[in-house]
Amino acid sequence: MGKKVLIISTSLRPNANSEILARETERGAKDAGHEVEFVTLKDKVINFCKGCLACQKLGKCVINDDANEITSKMKEADVIVWATPVYYYEMSGQMKTLIDRANSLFATGKNFTETYVITTSADSSKGVVQTVLNGVNGWVACFSGLELKGYLEAGGLDNPNDVQNRNELLEQAYNMGKNI
Repeated sequence: MGKKVLIISTSLRPNANSEILARETERGAKDAGHEVEFVTLKDKVINFCKGCLACQKLGKCVINDDANEITSKMKEADVIVWATPVYYYEMSGQMKTLIDRANSLFATGKNFTETYVITTSADSSKGVVQTVLNGVNGWVACFSGLELKGYLEAGGLDNPNDVQNRNELLEQAYNMGKNI
């Protein structure tokens, strides 16, 4: 039986490189027999966490926006794949905001035990992904049994849709999904 995989694309840009790679990961995971749901943060309303901690008692955030629906999907997944552009050598702000808003998962428990990360950046230097991984590892450390299982670092992508010309990256994304 396959795993329940949730892919969260955090770029708001049309033809986003990170979303294109996330779609390839989705294709690979489906081909491997997993149940896959793809969520994009485009057109979603996700407000900042207020730090009230009411979610620890209620099991969901008191702010009524799209974050509660996404967090509910996170709770039911076995695997979460994050796809983010790198902004100023860090994950996108919308990804960080969603992670903060998923604080209710501490109180309600969770199914997910694996997470993966896809990053895209204009900078082609190796290691640009490291600051994003530091942030994700901070989130991972808060959950017993959760492990960062892999990542794809895709640099040298200056413009939307540039990744379509990078077959090696498309193949890596597909294979990451296939091997979840």
